Amino acid sequence: MSVTKIAGAILGSAALVAGHGYVTGAVVDGTYHGGFIVDTYNYQSDYPDNIGWYEDATDNGFVDGSSYSSGDIICHKDGKPGAISAPVKAGGEVELQWTEWPESHHGPVITYLANCNGDCSSVDKTKLEFFKIDAAGLIDDSNVPGTWASDNLISNNNSYTVTIPSSIKSGNYVMRHEIIALHSAGETNGAQNYPQCINLKVTGGGSDSPSGTLGTALYKNTDAGIKVNIYQSLSNYEIPGPALYTGASSNSGSSGSSASTTAAASAATTTAASVAPVSSSATPVSASPSSTPLRSTPLPPSYSATLVPTSSQTQQAQPQETQAAGQQNPPAGGAPAGTSTVTETAAAAQVTDKVTYQTATVQGDNVTVTATPNGQSQQSSTPSSGSSSSGSSSSDASSYNSDDWSSYLSSLSAEQFLNMLRQTVKWLVTDKKHARDLSK
Repeated sequence: MSVTKIAGAILGSAALVAGHGYVTGAVVDGTYHGGFIVDTYNYQSDYPDNIGWYEDATDNGFVDGSSYSSGDIICHKDGKPGAISAPVKAGGEVELQWTEWPESHHGPVITYLANCNGDCSSVDKTKLEFFKIDAAGLIDDSNVPGTWASDNLISNNNSYTVTIPSSIKSGNYVMRHEIIALHSAGETNGAQNYPQCINLKVTGGGSDSPSGTLGTALYKNTDAGIKVNIYQSLSNYEIPGPALYTGASSNSGSSGSSASTTAAASAATTTAASVAPVSSSATPVSASPSSTPLRSTPLPPSYSATLVPTSSQTQQAQPQETQAAGQQNPPAGGAPAGTSTVTETAAAAQVTDKVTYQTATVQGDNVTVTATPNGQSQQSSTPSSGSSSSGSSSSDASSYNSDDWSSYLSSLSAEQFLNMLRQTVKWLVTDKKHARDLSK
């Protein structure tokens, strides 16, 4: 496999992992209630009682279409009821707070309720019947892949507010809230569901007892809103699942979208990504990639990943290196000796290699990355510390071209490529960063 394809597979996997997230807690009628902290509580024998449902998706992963008929789609993998419930008045609001959600993982945000008909802490999830109280999908399709409910969630500080229908009768309910990421949904089972559940105790309600749908019957992997290519203009997008409950508030959902969102079809506008130069500095700055930890994971067939289109780096200058085109030597008395500013621009690539597995391991100060396509193995080994370069990256899906990306990677010297790879793998594996740093 070429260096270009190995780099594309590794960075594409970083974008894939970045989508993973969960609800950390909720503000219910103005009071904050902690949820199930997946990457902490799973490693504790005794954790605080909370309103969130247990799940063992410690990789912050997803449920795909192959599991739509299994219990995992109800409240995520191996979901078990939370120990307590948060009180909320009928007509009150619930603000669900997510870990950081990546912009590339566009899709609808959907919320359901199911009456426990008793204590939710001991309910059988397979018997819960869910009715939809909020749904938002494609908001604006003027620029492919468009603006989605997930984008509004991100802009609202990774949170989403839902109104409890005032007409439903009082009682104990499970709220099922999910994002469906559609960035790979052009393939069967490519959509990624992230279902999250919390327990609520509704008071002051009306008399409605809406009929619902079993969690294992909510979706099919062939539904129009599940198998869909979002990288083309869509005349409309059909939000998957049953119809919206008629008693749901018209203002329900912070994304401001109804159950059926129609966007006017228009040609996609392609804009060039702008790159701001990074001023020279004698002190290296730590890299801040916009993705989350790499893990050993199977990729979907013909997976297409939108990679980082722009990159600005401050690097330690090496006498033997060839300067980037157009770069000038600093005049005497100019930038400090030993440093230079390198501004690189690369269009994103569409990766279509069918990579079966890719694994990164750390031994001492060395990081080894293994990509295995169809039974063949390629490895790249590079120090995990002592890096001589640093920088930051940001994503822009406005345009991408695989030829430009291949040309860019081919133009790199071996040392420049290893520096780029070292920064990515070190952040993903050695630093072990996640979608959300809970220490902050």
